[in-house]
Amino acid sequence: MTPTLGSYGAAKPGRSVFLPFSRAFLRLFSPGGRSGRLSILIYHRVLPQADPLFPESGDAESFDQQMGLLADCFRIIPLADAVRGLRAGNLPSRAACVTFDDGYADNAETALPILRRHAIPATFFVSSGFLDGGRMWNDTVIELIRRAPGDLLDLGRVDLGSFPIETIAQRRHAVEDLIGRLKYLPLESRQFRIEQMRSIIPAKLPDNLMMTSEQVRCLHGAGMEIGGHTVCHPILASTEKSAARAEIANGKEILEGIIRAPIRLFAYPNGKPGRDYLSEHIAIVKELGFEAAVSTAYGAARPGDDLYQLPRFTPWDRGGPARFTFRMIQNMLRNTETI
Repeated sequence: MTPTLGSYGAAKPGRSVFLPFSRAFLRLFSPGGRSGRLSILIYHRVLPQADPLFPESGDAESFDQQMGLLADCFRIIPLADAVRGLRAGNLPSRAACVTFDDGYADNAETALPILRRHAIPATFFVSSGFLDGGRMWNDTVIELIRRAPGDLLDLGRVDLGSFPIETIAQRRHAVEDLIGRLKYLPLESRQFRIEQMRSIIPAKLPDNLMMTSEQVRCLHGAGMEIGGHTVCHPILASTEKSAARAEIANGKEILEGIIRAPIRLFAYPNGKPGRDYLSEHIAIVKELGFEAAVSTAYGAARPGDDLYQLPRFTPWDRGGPARFTFRMIQNMLRNTETI
């Protein structure tokens, strides 16, 4: 059963004396109704412990703290309800939503118990092609570099250069450099380069990074929304139109078969307006019957905004309620980028 708009967001007493001031400031900038602003937060992974290679990425402790702050400061509502509120102009004050992209297994294993503890609904945008043992291309790059032996990685014979990897910082630089080079290649070219890397680096790669179909059903059964995110997470703007349509449509169909319910919401892979998706992809999403879609542009949505280009933001921050509130207000004041 889909949670109702008033089911979430009750504050836990005693968290901080700053919270009444925080709520007051947020209510000033997000008063609700036709003057409301919707803050949509985006997450990807929530690891049990911090990753030494990417220590600033989300882990259970920091995610738990942030969900506590969100529950205290905002009225957290399901994204589908928020879309209806935007359309009708009756958002609650301090409205916020929580979303996840890609379909990582730790979303079900680590994030879900934390969300349930704080009574927070969330929407999980899942790339269906990686379920049940798959792995996203960027994770293949990360895990190859993480596991590469020695102090120097020579990828010169596949035209990807050489990298010192003696330190964690050097390995991270190598990951960032390679992902930057590969991200906007056509899908087939990118996969070919990654297979070349695998032939050079002797490393056993994990096959449990992404959710199983059963974990998707578990999230849905827990009252969480499942959204579409294509099959293989291509950059739609770099994909031939018919192939892009198939990616969006087939991803929707596969997920509907798993949860036996309609998939109503969509997230554009990578999500930058005009660079990662184009107006033709918005039209496809509408044609396929999605009710709304989200990007990765900064900002907060307002009644009257394009429901198929809703902005999102993640204030990963360990600075406490004051810093958190400042960053959320700062994001509310941004001009949302759309096509």
